[in-house]
Amino acid sequence: MAKEIMAVVKLQVPAGKANPAPPVGTALGPHGIQIQDFCTQFNNETKEMGNTIVPVVITIFDDRSFSFIMKSPPAAVLIKETIKLAKGSGEPHKTKVGTITRAQLESIAEKKMEDLNANDMDAAVKIIAGTCRSMGVKVEG
Repeated sequence: MAKEIMAVVKLQVPAGKANPAPPVGTALGPHGIQIQDFCTQFNNETKEMGNTIVPVVITIFDDRSFSFIMKSPPAAVLIKETIKLAKGSGEPHKTKVGTITRAQLESIAEKKMEDLNANDMDAAVKIIAGTCRSMGVKVEG
């Protein structure tokens, strides 16, 4: 007999730093799963990733077991890491906070390709470039 899916929970958690406190505890608590089990498994799988934010999709089954899939980090996080930026611009159309090259866009697009809704590298780069513009980052090329 197949397990029935009770809920699907999406979270963004810093790599290697999941703990039962909010936001993890408040998101998983109502579903009755062992929060510490999730935290331990997640932290073991992400401890090599530094401080990166990792989106995770947790599928919770009717027998209180769970499975989770990790996605690639959000584009904005990868952009900030690539060009050493603290945060995006408060007024992206007026105030530019940095510039990014085509090569840097391509490397980010490669990391995110499986999670992007793009057919080829050009389309993926355009998606990442749009995120850059909305953050106030000037796109070169």
